[in-house]
Amino acid sequence: MIELSQVRKVFHAGRPNEHVAVAGVSLTLEAGRLTVFRGPSGSGKTTLLSLIGCMTRPTSGRIFLQGREITSLPLPFLTDLRRRTFGFIFQQFHLLAKVSVLENVMLPAYPLGESYSALKSRALSWLERLGLAAKAAAKVEWLSGGEAQRVAIARALINGPQVLIADEPTAHLDSHLSQEFMALMADFKTAGTTILIASHDPLVHEAVAVDRVVDLRDGRLVSPESRIC
Repeated sequence: MIELSQVRKVFHAGRPNEHVAVAGVSLTLEAGRLTVFRGPSGSGKTTLLSLIGCMTRPTSGRIFLQGREITSLPLPFLTDLRRRTFGFIFQQFHLLAKVSVLENVMLPAYPLGESYSALKSRALSWLERLGLAAKAAAKVEWLSGGEAQRVAIARALINGPQVLIADEPTAHLDSHLSQEFMALMADFKTAGTTILIASHDPLVHEAVAVDRVVDLRDGRLVSPESRIC
């Protein structure tokens, strides 16, 4: 489904503080599988996910989605592709304070032009599924850490993404909530969603639902063949 060919990402190119975050990664990611990118801080995990998710462009190399090269798409097309294809769960959640849970979930879908009533119904359906229907009108600052993460998951899923990307999703969760998160990911994988997670948490990369672990260090794959679970 997703193919990377000699992808590089260089920050501050040609300057004294030049940094090669991703250094010539070639990788194929199959649809409907759960892949974990593992490595120490600074290994390039987050940058690689941002490249795959069309959040940033590579310095060189090519990225293909379902056989279509997306590297050189004009920005408006790339933005639309990102909205319709990918859902993102960020490490810090990035929920909007002083805004209701329901509005936070609906926010990514507004640019797609769907009717408010249909969007609200779908958002409430996700909140119901994640056990948060009673919190729909609450402000996000009133939520617990686990509740805030489930809101972030609902928001990531609101546009029905084919690919769910999560960056260190258990970094601020205890062991119980981390296991709950991976159980949810297992459910979404069973439903056909492709899941990509950056994490150095053993509770994540040792979870039963994980199909593949890709080890990174210094922006490179640690070995030509990443571990298949």
